[in-house]
Amino acid sequence: MSRGAAAALAVIAIVAGVAGALVGTPWNDKKANSAIGPAVATTVPPQDPNLSIVATAIPKSIDVFSAPNGPKKTSLANPNENGAPLTFLERDEQPGWVHVLLPVRPNGSDGWVRASDVTLTSHYYKIVVELAAHRVIVSDHGKVFLDTPAGIGKAETQTPVGLYYTKELLQPPNPNTVYGHYVYGLSGFSNVIFHFEGGEGVIGIHGTNDPSGLGKDVSHGCIRISNDAIEMLAKKLPLGVPVEIRQ
Repeated sequence: MSRGAAAALAVIAIVAGVAGALVGTPWNDKKANSAIGPAVATTVPPQDPNLSIVATAIPKSIDVFSAPNGPKKTSLANPNENGAPLTFLERDEQPGWVHVLLPVRPNGSDGWVRASDVTLTSHYYKIVVELAAHRVIVSDHGKVFLDTPAGIGKAETQTPVGLYYTKELLQPPNPNTVYGHYVYGLSGFSNVIFHFEGGEGVIGIHGTNDPSGLGKDVSHGCIRISNDAIEMLAKKLPLGVPVEIRQ
């Protein structure tokens, strides 16, 4: 067995127990990422509270800066390690520059990218995760179209609160695990799981083969919803959907 295959099986084994954090992603599924719902050209004023603007990288590597014309913070590969287009959620714009939320540690990291290095699209979807209520609420143009029970992180591996976004859509090779039929990898990370077989403890929203865990604290940090719910979202949502996780 190759080292990569062993790592994948190790991750699946942990997830099939009671884990829920994407502590190393066993699937490089370009097909799933290519099937995401469409975004539309940016034409609505950014002050619209329901509008989100998504920046998608153009070159194979994109430089991120601390400020417009400031020092470089880092460089990120495009596509990402799982074959998804490198995607950011826009926070602001200046001439020639786009201020974005980054899919890196620590949670909430941001930076500036050159406007010439990204394409901008927009959509009206939002996801809110209510931890205390164990609910995932998804809206379009401010109107809720999905309100569903969720399994969240256990006391020792809590789901981290904050503002994140969907950075990739993955399809497990075996749908009969607690990953379920689809996984949205988020831009956020577990606060307590940092390394596992090369993974960094990415938080995700995914389906599950065990609906008895919905409405409970059961995972290593991820958010579990029903397979029916995740299938609906996988057919509808583009990447770059903001995900607000709150108590």
